[in-house]
Amino acid sequence: MTQGSSQTEEKEKNAAAQTSVIAAVALTAFKLITGLGTNSLGILAEAAHSGLDLVAALITLMAVRFSSKPADLEHHYGHGKVENISALSETLLLLLTCVWIIYESVQRLFFREIPVDASFWAFLVMAISIVLDYYRSKV
Repeated sequence: MTQGSSQTEEKEKNAAAQTSVIAAVALTAFKLITGLGTNSLGILAEAAHSGLDLVAALITLMAVRFSSKPADLEHHYGHGKVENISALSETLLLLLTCVWIIYESVQRLFFREIPVDASFWAFLVMAISIVLDYYRSKV
């Protein structure tokens, strides 16, 4: 691989990570507002998932930038392991989010009755989310 193609790959990785951060901020805000307005646990869970995506995108952005540094005296084989560590931290955050969703589901099923308003906004936010997530997954 040539030096120019390596730099191009790094620029593409950074651009994809930055775009992912921007999309995650917008989706999280939109879903959170809609979820709170409709009392929908599904949309609130999606907001939590999008918030997690935001944190993961920020972690990935930092990991990509750090891992692209060349080897030095302290890191003889480079900084590539930071990508593995970031993936582990993202997995642990996902686990915590899952635990919260399960807890809240049990509360709503057995202990609290919360009416859900399935409005136009609820369907709109999920349709926009599907389109943006599809685009992001392709990138």
